[in-house]
Amino acid sequence: MSSRHSVVPRGLNATRSPLSQGRFGRMFRTLTPAKFGPNDADNVANLSALADKMVADFDGPKDGPDAEESGIPALYTYFGQFIDHDITFDPVSSLTKQQDPDGLVDFRTPSLDLDNLYGRGPNDQPYMYDGIKFRLGEKLTGAGVPDASDLPRFKGRALIGDPRNDENSIVSQFQALMLRFHKRMVDDNDSLSFEDVQQRVRFHYQYVVLNDFLPRIVHASVLDELRTAGQYDRSKLAHYHWKTYPFMPVEFSVAAYRLGHSMIRPGYGLNDADNMLLQIFPDPHNPDKNALTGFRAMGPGRAMDWGRFIDLDTRPYGVEDDDTNPDNKKRLQFAYRIDASLVDPLRKLPPEVASNPSSLALRNLERSWRLGLPSGQAVAKAMNLTPLTDDQIIIGKAVDEPGAGDPQTGIATIANGVFAGNCPLWTYILAEARQFQTAVTIPATGAPATGINTPQLGPVGGRIVAEVFLGMMFGDNSSVLSLDPQWTPVTGSSFALKDLVAYALGQGDPLH
Repeated sequence: MSSRHSVVPRGLNATRSPLSQGRFGRMFRTLTPAKFGPNDADNVANLSALADKMVADFDGPKDGPDAEESGIPALYTYFGQFIDHDITFDPVSSLTKQQDPDGLVDFRTPSLDLDNLYGRGPNDQPYMYDGIKFRLGEKLTGAGVPDASDLPRFKGRALIGDPRNDENSIVSQFQALMLRFHKRMVDDNDSLSFEDVQQRVRFHYQYVVLNDFLPRIVHASVLDELRTAGQYDRSKLAHYHWKTYPFMPVEFSVAAYRLGHSMIRPGYGLNDADNMLLQIFPDPHNPDKNALTGFRAMGPGRAMDWGRFIDLDTRPYGVEDDDTNPDNKKRLQFAYRIDASLVDPLRKLPPEVASNPSSLALRNLERSWRLGLPSGQAVAKAMNLTPLTDDQIIIGKAVDEPGAGDPQTGIATIANGVFAGNCPLWTYILAEARQFQTAVTIPATGAPATGINTPQLGPVGGRIVAEVFLGMMFGDNSSVLSLDPQWTPVTGSSFALKDLVAYALGQGDPLH
């Protein structure tokens, strides 16, 4: 391994953008906004009809294999949420008025710089730090989990760089892992300054985003078009351009990158205890007893066994529909497939999460319309692609063998055909993934030898997501792509999210 991999390049912080915030904007500025009715009331009514079709019937959390599972371990859903909180934050937006993307301010720097982790640093926010390490919260207990800590808190509120990283139990505990990742990097490199350790953490994080996260969610054919001789090539960015500093495109933030909403499971098993299979939101008949609700301390026994969320080890695949099988309770859980279907708990979000509308699907669709996004077909044509036909835009679960409980609805049959040839961009991108499936071999004993069919973002959705990620890094003078595009972690090119988690947990060799 080249020695440069263990030496931080000079001038890292001196080259960072002086901007403390970015701006929203458009990738496809000349395209006409999509309309779904002659007036506001009809637009909302028709989008409501589509949103209703995009949410599946109730299906509670379960142990064991599930037909809706992809080959993507469940943690990638929440790693994607963590990334979103790193690159975009619009606290002043409103769904209730027409919006101009050029006037919205992104109060996150549009770069993968971990400002959601580091905040303003130990000088400005010393309550988050213990010297140059982060403060950790209370020790957590959980069946089969030897070592876990909550986030540091004051009266229940997390003392972290971005409060949104406490909005559910899984992303909050991943934030805690990142605090520990930084802490171990300090311990393994005790002669380095805070700034040098911070940059090493950023490099490893950015490496995972580029070389593990993107290939999980974007089809290989799309990523291949962005490379030259195996390396990502700035000259291949055909649709995302900026003048001085990267901006946050609404086609990305409001449509393409909302793929993760379709990957959410109804619930997740946290550890070996029988009562730790928890719903993502509370059961209204049993509130606050069985949910992964955030903005509060982790409850007793809720320490997370990360081997259930990422392939830290090899576990049994389990047996479908057999909740008595002990293998099911320890298995690696997988994200749901990227498709035009959301789980039922997202149909009506709790009042403390969202209201008016409370449907996550309708919130996404209505916001896209009010921001004047073009249709998916219009964007495809602007990218010199042949748009999907209406018959290819299927609303429903992308399961291999749809049953009676898995309705498959053609887009043109909804709301008297108003969406024929005129599909909202977010819905189009989710439906496009169904056309770009990859058989993924999963790390579990007893898993299907042929792999699990896994939809991935295609040439519209995948290209938008990949170009924005690459553009933010190429446009950031202190990113790994700008400073040292050949850089790899000392462990080599196989470094992935599971290795980041393992390192934070104290496993494996030191990173330099």
